[in-house]
Order: sequence, then structure tokens, then C-alpha cells
Amino acid sequence: MKNLLVTGYRAHELGIYDNKHKGIPYIRQAIAARLIPLVEEGLEWVITPGQYGVDLWACEAAMSLKPQFPHLKCSIITAFSNQEEKWKDEKKSYYQDIIQRVDYYGAVSKEAYIGKWQFLARDELLFRKTDGILLVYDEESGEASPKYVKERALKKHESDGYIYLNIGMDDIQSIADEDHGPEFME
Repeated sequence: MKNLLVTGYRAHELGIYDNKHKGIPYIRQAIAARLIPLVEEGLEWVITPGQYGVDLWACEAAMSLKPQFPHLKCSIITAFSNQEEKWKDEKKSYYQDIIQRVDYYGAVSKEAYIGKWQFLARDELLFRKTDGILLVYDEESGEASPKYVKERALKKHESDGYIYLNIGMDDIQSIADEDHGPEFME
């Protein structure tokens, strides 16, 4: 596998509203831990849609691995230009910092948000350009936006052998437990 789509929950779906939340480092650690064996087996690109939440934490996880794996590259491909336009200043600043550090940044539509079709076009491109997905999603925690990405990934898995990898809440909790003991994330 050369190109991996990494996505999952938006921050608000996890009850996270700023970058100071105590769970974010554990989510990044869980992503990095899953990426390492993939990079060792030839992964070259981590690609995300760049939405505030798992997408950006995945970029940070990938970039944290660069000293160990300098060939690993990270990309953000958004649905439309200026997706951060209505975000609060702290989130905008954080996003701009990450955009400056990724190896590639692009928008499927050069326009600002016009309609749902931009998300559909983005997803089509992301699935076409990647060999698999690492999805941070746990259905047992309740339905959320990653549900639709999971359904699409599993259909592509059945038809084309697209690789489906998952990180659930138990995976993240076990990393937190190693640092702080049980139930730290709850």
C-alpha cells in the first residue's frame, strides 16, 4: 500500500472543542502506532480531507514520524477552498500551521462552499487515489459522520480489495490506560 486515506470523527462529535483536550494526544498516538508498520511495509502518503478533528490529528501523527521515516509524506485534499473560513481564530491558526507543514495541500473545488456535490467529488477523488483507509470510528459509541465513509470503504473493499483498517475507542482507551490508568478518556 502506497497511499492511505486517514479520516474519522470531527472534533465536535467527540465532545472536543479546542486543542487542549486531554484525549487528543492519545488519538494521535493511536494513529501513529497504526501508521508505523504500514510505513515499514512501503506506505508513502497519508492523505486526509483536512477537517477539524481526526483528519488534522492524523496529519500531526504522520508529521511526527518524519524524523524516523523521512520518505513519509502527508497531504490535505479539501472539498472546497477556504473550508476554515468560518472557524474560530484558534482553530484557523492551528489549521494554517498544519497546511504550511504538509507536503501537499489542494482543494477539489477552487470555489468556496457551494453544495454537497463538493464533498462527493472530494470523497470520489480520495477513494480513487488511495489504496486503503484508516478510519477512526467506533459504531458502538453511536453513529456519526464516519459511518458513511465506512460504508463506502467496505463496498470498495468488496469490489476492489480496498484495504480497510479501523481504530476504535478501545484502541485509544488502551493507550490512555498505559499512561494514566483505566477510564481516563471517559
